[in-house]
Amino acid sequence: MAIADVKEYTHLTEDEVEQIGRELDGIRAEIEESRGAADAAYINRMIKVQRGLAAAGRVTLFASNRKPAWAAGTAMLGLAKILENMEIGHNVMHGQWDWMNDPEIHSSNWEWDTAQPAEQWKHSHNYIHHQFTNVLGYDNDIGYGILRMAREQKWHPYYLGQPVYNALLASLFQWGVALHDLDLERIRKGQKDPKVMKRQLRQIVRKGRNQILKDYVVYPALSGRNWKTTLTANATANLTRNLWAYVIIFCGHFPDGAMHFTEEEIEDETRAERYLRQILGAANFKGGPLLHILSGNLGFQIEHHLYPDLPSNRYAEISERVRALCDKYDIPYTTGPLYRQYGQALRTIIKLSVPNHWTSSNDPAPPERSDTADEPSRDRRRRSDEERPPRRVELGAWTRSRDERRHRDD
Repeated sequence: MAIADVKEYTHLTEDEVEQIGRELDGIRAEIEESRGAADAAYINRMIKVQRGLAAAGRVTLFASNRKPAWAAGTAMLGLAKILENMEIGHNVMHGQWDWMNDPEIHSSNWEWDTAQPAEQWKHSHNYIHHQFTNVLGYDNDIGYGILRMAREQKWHPYYLGQPVYNALLASLFQWGVALHDLDLERIRKGQKDPKVMKRQLRQIVRKGRNQILKDYVVYPALSGRNWKTTLTANATANLTRNLWAYVIIFCGHFPDGAMHFTEEEIEDETRAERYLRQILGAANFKGGPLLHILSGNLGFQIEHHLYPDLPSNRYAEISERVRALCDKYDIPYTTGPLYRQYGQALRTIIKLSVPNHWTSSNDPAPPERSDTADEPSRDRRRRSDEERPPRRVELGAWTRSRDERRHRDD
């Protein structure tokens, strides 16, 4: 179900929404003022652990081709890749640690261990997804251009294969993400600037080539007679990272209770209304400290969308205050066990592979309206950057390449 007015949906007055905004701004200010040595020690410790796991995994695979060594080396490599992508790379590129003024872990310098170039990720994720979270026609993360994830999206017989596409996306997730900023739908419709597309493709080919050479040529070659062991270990570690990242991301955006929005909602949207949209559009999952670290603290997806540039190790304490605020104003706060959140997302994927009238909606009806399950869906066109509003500064930095900036200015 897509929401056109968050105030109406939550039965809040304009004054109440603005008060919620002030309270959430207050939480931000307190966390910003309290950042310090403990937070810096946390991210430096995570980087040290991640690099130690990667090195130990490589050494173990170099030393032996026996099954126990293969299993140990593969497990350490998989954990290292998960940590680098989830808790380190993703959060560093959001600018969560820029306040430290450490060039090594600054959002402008970090290049992560995955196929998508950091520059393109910061555009498609930091800007588009976080500014227009779950807004149909604006947020390209709704289905990643492959899946139908909202009943308002127009159905096509292509979507009958959605369970298969979903399995392929999960297994090849880093490559699906690598192509994400290209916006294949706009390319297919002839709406993408060919020069921009070619520049992006060159970046992707260069980054993807380097990833393939590193994991499937260089390290296996360095292993000598154990090259097959290293190659299969790298492939398994990459698959593990892909599946894990896919599950975590889908659990944060597509369980029951994570709402979608129409473009009317973001017209003249205030800062407080954006906060409210982020709470309604995201979902958390429950777990212990280790699960949250391995998920990049995205089990606190609501808090991450409220404060994408605040240190991830602070989300747990922030969540207690956000939950209390939601209870105070009777705002839905979606959370649950990891298995349930993913199960609901998977059910949605399967149900939306067929026309709306074949299935029922799992979403509550909007206030004072009947259920929207049988309403006609719309073919919501993807917007270009020129049609999207300017970026909010708290969403993290992103930069275009020098050539693309020159082309734009010309």
